[in-house]
Amino acid sequence: MADNRRSRTITEGVQRSPNRAMLRAVGFGDDDFAKPIVGIANGQSTITPCNAGLGELSARAESALHAAGAMPQMFGTITVSDGISMGTQGMKYSLVSREVIADAIETATNAQCMDGILVVGGCDKNMPGGMMAIARMNIPAIYVYGGTIKAGHYHGKDLTIVSAFEAVGQFTAGKLSETDFTEIEKRACPGKGSCGGMYTANTMSSAIEVLGMALPYSSTQAAEDEEKALSAEESARTLVQAIRHQLLPRQILTRKAFENAIAVTMAVGGSTNAVLHLLAIAQAADVPLRLEDFEEIRGRIPVLCDLKPSGQYVATDLHRAGGIPQVMKMLLARGLLHGDCLTITGKTVAENLRDVPADPAREQDVIRQWDNPLYAQGHLAILKGNLASEGAVAKITGVKNPRITGPARVFDSEEAAMDTILKGGIRSGDVLVIRYEGPKGGPGMREMLSPTSAIIGAGLGDAVGLITDGRFSGGTYGMVVGHVAPEAFVGGTIALVQEGDSITIDAPARLLQLNVPEEELARRRAAWTPPAPRVTRGVLAKYMKLVSTASRGAVTDDAS
Repeated sequence: MADNRRSRTITEGVQRSPNRAMLRAVGFGDDDFAKPIVGIANGQSTITPCNAGLGELSARAESALHAAGAMPQMFGTITVSDGISMGTQGMKYSLVSREVIADAIETATNAQCMDGILVVGGCDKNMPGGMMAIARMNIPAIYVYGGTIKAGHYHGKDLTIVSAFEAVGQFTAGKLSETDFTEIEKRACPGKGSCGGMYTANTMSSAIEVLGMALPYSSTQAAEDEEKALSAEESARTLVQAIRHQLLPRQILTRKAFENAIAVTMAVGGSTNAVLHLLAIAQAADVPLRLEDFEEIRGRIPVLCDLKPSGQYVATDLHRAGGIPQVMKMLLARGLLHGDCLTITGKTVAENLRDVPADPAREQDVIRQWDNPLYAQGHLAILKGNLASEGAVAKITGVKNPRITGPARVFDSEEAAMDTILKGGIRSGDVLVIRYEGPKGGPGMREMLSPTSAIIGAGLGDAVGLITDGRFSGGTYGMVVGHVAPEAFVGGTIALVQEGDSITIDAPARLLQLNVPEEELARRRAAWTPPAPRVTRGVLAKYMKLVSTASRGAVTDDAS
């Protein structure tokens, strides 16, 4: 979409235009009209701790852009908090916000004919949203991650936001005192920054670093540490060099770069949401990427990092152990990473990793030694079967029972499932089905962290299964399968499941099966009618009409 024409529009067109008067009003002087204009998409918000420090980072980047000879123009972009809206109707807007953010950044940047864009974001959706805009516009760009939160502490244990959600289930089940419950809630989020485990935010920051669109080591820095602000300044200087050399995102966001991002996502034990978001970013960059690619790469990449939600450590521990560059170098040294991929630094992946040791320090165990991985193969599996002909996504490592066949407990909303769980109505061996929560059916594809956390808190995490056409939080673990496609709202088989039907989840066989004869399914399908839309006006209704299937990233501009 972009070429040198954009620079000529700014440096020549504006000089001869009465629009100079408006730019003078925001600080331009005579000599500034020949400088590249760089947008700063600032996700600052006190809605959520993830984005509460972005204003300071944006200001540091702004000063660095000025010093490097550019003219920054700052504008805001929205943020919603998954953690605050989790379990409510507000969560329907979470995935929708990814599209709104991408559209907003594209709109502001292209409307003002900016020469480059620096995106500053710190939570689950403004990272993929910002990257989708960057990929669409294809002008010099860099991503600045706001940084991770530091761990909370109580009774000698590290706490994250997921600790608070699991405490709900523990308290309801009588396994946690009210005092302990309150203390966990007070201590889980001690300051600014994104959720501390390898949940969706840190998974996406890691993936963006691996893709080459953020500086090395920047994805695991703590939000409140000075090195985070210094990294924002260095990102600004790096972007100015990219503008001068016309280094464009689509030169960086290649098929090989996405393969690298998937490989590292597997190695660090990243969120299931990475599947959805990487598909969406690839679609925006016109890079062919399929669900099956995740499964193929999974088979050759071990899980090397012992990180929450299913492991011990948080992102700041990973940073001290060598960060994402250390994980990348381990894969590169074994021929499992494409070292020739270009990055925003102007160097290749291999050049950036030249001085990183091939193996991590032995006095730590956050990053395992190559011959002692946490798991021999990646954790994000693509399951198929008559319940998910297009595919579904599951974390299959760390579960005690990788196969379960049990009776379906069917719920047509998250709220209905949550009510039954909290009342003690779920038994060992059950397979919960939460449907009509997909991209169109929700609409918005809510995350099911509240039900899964309540199940774990009640001590049933290894004893029941759960499938949904919705999503899961990066903090979810257990025998859970999400992104079931086709979704219920469009007549996917998940819409035909009845209470008590036998369902099989077989992780080793990558199977998600409804054990009902095909003749009976045909009868049910003939009798099924689509439900009325839950919304008919506003942004959710627009989203419902435009959004693609989850197997294609749940995007609203699918060209297929």
